[in-house]
Amino acid sequence: MSIKTSIGGGGNILCSQRLNFCGNRQLISFNQCSPLNRLSNQDHFIQTPKNYVRFKFVIARAAESSRASVPAAVAGGKSIVEDDEFTLAKVSFGVIGLGLGVALLSYGFGAYFNILPGSEWSALMLTYGFPLSIIGMALKYAELKPVPCLTYSDAQVLREKCATPILKQVRNDVIRYRYGDEQHLDEALKRIFQYGLGGGVARRNAPVLQKIREEVTEDGKYCLVLVFEAKALELADFEKRQGKFASFFGPGITAEVGKGEEDNMYDVRLISNTTL
Repeated sequence: MSIKTSIGGGGNILCSQRLNFCGNRQLISFNQCSPLNRLSNQDHFIQTPKNYVRFKFVIARAAESSRASVPAAVAGGKSIVEDDEFTLAKVSFGVIGLGLGVALLSYGFGAYFNILPGSEWSALMLTYGFPLSIIGMALKYAELKPVPCLTYSDAQVLREKCATPILKQVRNDVIRYRYGDEQHLDEALKRIFQYGLGGGVARRNAPVLQKIREEVTEDGKYCLVLVFEAKALELADFEKRQGKFASFFGPGITAEVGKGEEDNMYDVRLISNTTL
């Protein structure tokens, strides 16, 4: 009779069993059969008053099917800094208002119908629950989520000393929740691309900010990269407005535009002229 069992660490025990009965004693032997990769052979003898048991194990290593992935700490030879700083600007007030309002309404109705305790407070909870829910829904509807920010460690070091106040403000504005704006940098894009005006673009074709990057140029300058998606525009539409990007986000910067890594993506590089 063949026996195949498994052990922790991905190994298998392959063996065969032969039973012989000799009077009052039972002899059980486990012999090797077809090992895959031999690691070690171990013979163990255990003697009991009525039994002699002999074990011969052959451990075969199983091929690893997958390897635990290690979070990438570098990209393109540069280390990436995760933005784990907590600020209220990164919290959705729509979610807070709606959650608190619904909680008050739910408990208020439960207390009013004597399902939950605290019936004397039910009127107060219902009074504040309704407006909080309405405000929360309104904020959630008008909410503009923050865009992802990729920061390299060398750029983080230069940010405080080399980034202009406008570049710092642009970064802080787009990585937080905003309310009432159609998109991030809406006022800037409206002036640069002149929506609906002669020589401008239609608003429905306006570029949309997808993410930003903080990096250092080859000559050691701080650079804030705005990554836009514009399906209806071409690189020439950005190139002829390169000077407008520099003047709007200036002074003290140089603007460069180029094609992004993906289709319909365009990079606007705002390079600070301040150096250490």
